[in-house]
Amino acid sequence: MAERVRIQKAIANAGLMSRRSAEDAIEANRIRLNGEAVRLGDRVDVEVDVLTIDGVPIPVNPDIETHLLYKPIGVISSSSDTHSRTTVIDLVPSEARLYPVGRLDADSEGLILVSNDGELTNRVTHPRYGITKTYVVMVEGVPTPETVRRLTVGVELDDGLAKASSARVLEHQPDRALIQLVMMEGRNREVRRMLSLVGHEAISLVRTAIGPLTDRTLKPGESRPLAPEEITELLSSGVP
Repeated sequence: MAERVRIQKAIANAGLMSRRSAEDAIEANRIRLNGEAVRLGDRVDVEVDVLTIDGVPIPVNPDIETHLLYKPIGVISSSSDTHSRTTVIDLVPSEARLYPVGRLDADSEGLILVSNDGELTNRVTHPRYGITKTYVVMVEGVPTPETVRRLTVGVELDDGLAKASSARVLEHQPDRALIQLVMMEGRNREVRRMLSLVGHEAISLVRTAIGPLTDRTLKPGESRPLAPEEITELLSSGVP
């Protein structure tokens, strides 16, 4: 067990806010320790205990890492691969034991999180928390307004109903179109299967955002650690 430190110090050390701001949050009854109200002077074991602000977990454990990676096509969303293919873990420069947060198909590219934060992984991947993922997909043909509407009403796949929170055509040519879909879940090849079912095979697929997280400066294969305020913004974008 780690040394227990004052809660306001743990929050300040995480870089989320100043110690004075953390004290104000405690006095305003916004902070919880393992679900219980706290007072100034209370202490936390940063390796075991869970601190939240307004119901959103605060990343106070210094051993926790979360990275935003732009996954290139051909890279596997796994911590290891029996066929010696490159995985997302191989692309993140860290000595920590990290895991992909959800998945992104090998033939797709874009943003994926890599982390050793179990609570964050659960909140980002489980549909009940409502953290969205945004995709931009080039498809064969040009979807009609009715087809776009079907994607948001829902289509029946072999593993259940699938629907987008929103869908729209960004641009199109005579034989293809660029579509943006916002999804609440990420079943295996779900977006591709949805589009195929409505008659538009995906040519390319890019995940452009995870909740509010986006980064147009990242190139395929590049990653960066998330700042504490980004993690808080990400987790607070869903349902508590």
